[in-house]
Amino acid sequence: MNSTYHINLFWSDEEQAWVADIPDLEPCTTFGSTRAEALSKAEELIDLWLESARANGDPIPEPRYRPAIYAFRAA
Repeated sequence: MNSTYHINLFWSDEEQAWVADIPDLEPCTTFGSTRAEALSKAEELIDLWLESARANGDPIPEPRYRPAIYAFRAA
């Protein structure tokens, strides 16, 4: 399967870190001190998640298309 999974990348004031969440693969979230670090860790995590699922015979979900991303920062 050649799949491209969506990664939500956002800053968390609570964690004081960048969060990279892969919603199609639960639980699949990682953190980084920079956006690049969080994204790199997310890419590694996707590979590990898929490898583990294959090894255990678990189902692998197809990525869902997300046509629009909205960001809103409340005052």
